[in-house]
Amino acid sequence: MKNWTTKNGCKIYQVLSLRSNAFLIKAGKLNILVDTGRKSTYNKLLKKLSILDCTSIDYLILTHTHYDHCQNAFALKELYKCKIVASMFESDFTMAGLTPVPKGTVAPARMISALGRMLGDKIAGYKPFNADMIVGEHLDLKDKGLDIDIIHTPGHSPGSISVIIENEIAIVGDTLFGVLPCSVFPPFADDITQMKESWKKLQDTGCSLFLPGHGREIKKERLAEKEN
Repeated sequence: MKNWTTKNGCKIYQVLSLRSNAFLIKAGKLNILVDTGRKSTYNKLLKKLSILDCTSIDYLILTHTHYDHCQNAFALKELYKCKIVASMFESDFTMAGLTPVPKGTVAPARMISALGRMLGDKIAGYKPFNADMIVGEHLDLKDKGLDIDIIHTPGHSPGSISVIIENEIAIVGDTLFGVLPCSVFPPFADDITQMKESWKKLQDTGCSLFLPGHGREIKKERLAEKEN
């Protein structure tokens, strides 16, 4: 299982991959899950957590609330009694159990987006839930004993957030895309201008590594190349 360690010993494990990534942060005695994958990956996710001897989840952070990132949120909260952390800008979506499919940034994606919007909750729905902790522009977890900041990085969706771990590694959801070696540009985004501004926010952190919601890790140098 792919993993990364910060200088202070915080461990980050990639517990889901392929269609959508999910990450487990082990920080001291706390377990923090970032994103949940689709409903069809639920058993696989539980198996990966079991392999890591993870019998509890303290916080579930959702980088955004598209179905492929949050479809297991309700079930995980029921199982672990964890606190869900999500953006205030997507709270109406989570209560309705449907976050609109984002616009396509390239022609094939625009066709997929149009189809997804027509099908609505048949393809993109999830069991409604409420967040326990709401993120506006910024939320830090220092009062929980964690050197973790959560920042608003909109563009892909209105409430996309990124998790900044000890100012070294960031889990960025779909603000960046790691599937193609020649691009970090997501094929779907509601606001491209906002998304590029969010890239600058990420560049201004001390992070040297970005873990996206799809594909492989992205180094800061690669983001700088694409930004320019």
